[in-house]
Amino acid sequence: MRARSLRFRLTAWYAAVLAAALALFAALLWFGLRQRLMHDLDQDLAGRADRFERYFTAESAHFSGPTLKDELQEFCQALPPESYLRLRSDRGFAFDYPDRPAPAAAPFRVISRDFTLHGEHYHLTAGEPLEMVLHTLDLARWLLLSLIPAVIAIASLGGAWLSRRALAPVDQIAAAAHAISIENLSERLPVPAAGGEIARLSRVLNQMLDRLEAAVRTLSQFVADASHELRTPLAVIRTTAELALRRAREPEVYRGALREIGAETERLTRLVEDLLVLARSDTGTVEMPLSPVDVRQVIQAVCGEMAGLAGLRGIRIDPIAGEDPLLISANAPALHRLLMLLVDNAVKYSLDGGQVWVRAARSGAHVVVAVEDSGVGIAAADLPHIFKRFYRADRARAGGGYGLGLSLAESIAKAHGAQIEVRSRVGEGSVFQVKFPARPGLAIGAPASHAGGACEPGALRRLENTG
Repeated sequence: MRARSLRFRLTAWYAAVLAAALALFAALLWFGLRQRLMHDLDQDLAGRADRFERYFTAESAHFSGPTLKDELQEFCQALPPESYLRLRSDRGFAFDYPDRPAPAAAPFRVISRDFTLHGEHYHLTAGEPLEMVLHTLDLARWLLLSLIPAVIAIASLGGAWLSRRALAPVDQIAAAAHAISIENLSERLPVPAAGGEIARLSRVLNQMLDRLEAAVRTLSQFVADASHELRTPLAVIRTTAELALRRAREPEVYRGALREIGAETERLTRLVEDLLVLARSDTGTVEMPLSPVDVRQVIQAVCGEMAGLAGLRGIRIDPIAGEDPLLISANAPALHRLLMLLVDNAVKYSLDGGQVWVRAARSGAHVVVAVEDSGVGIAAADLPHIFKRFYRADRARAGGGYGLGLSLAESIAKAHGAQIEVRSRVGEGSVFQVKFPARPGLAIGAPASHAGGACEPGALRRLENTG
């Protein structure tokens, strides 16, 4: 069965509910009218019986026999024409008004009462035909049964018209949404001026389109930047190979060309690996099992590995981590890479003969690791963008990187539930701070070795003030 439209379903539900409500109202009205008419008739019959009883009591003191009946007949002449009265006593007195018996098939409403007069017991019955009452009820029934369908039909037409007007903005939103594609993501859905739920829905959908447009723009920029970065080493490899093969050369020239191709291939491999790590982190498919890790040991290993490269430029790396274990739940290789990226970044942009500090300390419920350099610093305009992929400030272009290191560092930090922040000024160096949730109850398998260097006076205070 074909699915009905929302407008049809709203109208159908409205008509059904209205029909049920009107039917209930009509039934209650009819039964209420019937009850009221019967009650009024009973009250009228009771009044007639009271007046007849009082008149009979008064007249029976003066008259008896046929004379009394004549007086009663005269009294009954003042009653409504359709009135019926019947009086019987246990001593044989009988009076009927009218004197002809009522038709047996005619519906009557009657009341009865007993009273005693002068030691004689009487039974009085007063009645009236129900013809007028039934006629009134039949008329009410006919009016209700004829008016209810007309009211339902008119209300359904009005409901259909109102639902069409109420849902017109939905049709406009659907048409606008259908027209939006990847080519025109900047288009937005119309927001009804009247407000309400539909306007709120339009605003929510427009916010979703804003996020989608930003994501597509970021993805397009990422693809463009990745293509550009991949094209450069590929072009170098191709050019070097073509030049080497253009004519016969000495073996040493070939070896030089192969070394250059190998170096570019290594750079290309690192770039592809970084891109894969970022892609996996975006999709949440990167596997990163966590275990208890002492941050001091990782700092010591990273500083040891970077000491040779830093020494070539006269840069000193000082690890400052104290003597107490600093345990966190982390993936040891990923944590090592995170700190390697930060330390490498600090060394790369430090001045020759400068210094890099790697500090770690506990701060409340966190373990804070800070990498500080005495380099050229980062301009205030570049600070909000340094964690974006392929973003390189003017000072960074001389470094020969791809602009992925800090993006990788941020991705690894987020995977550990950590926060990474930066504070920098041009000419004064930079401080990158990573705040990990501390795990004081964890225990590692081997005793932690002390990180190189002593904790400077005020080092912890200086670390905590970097945020």
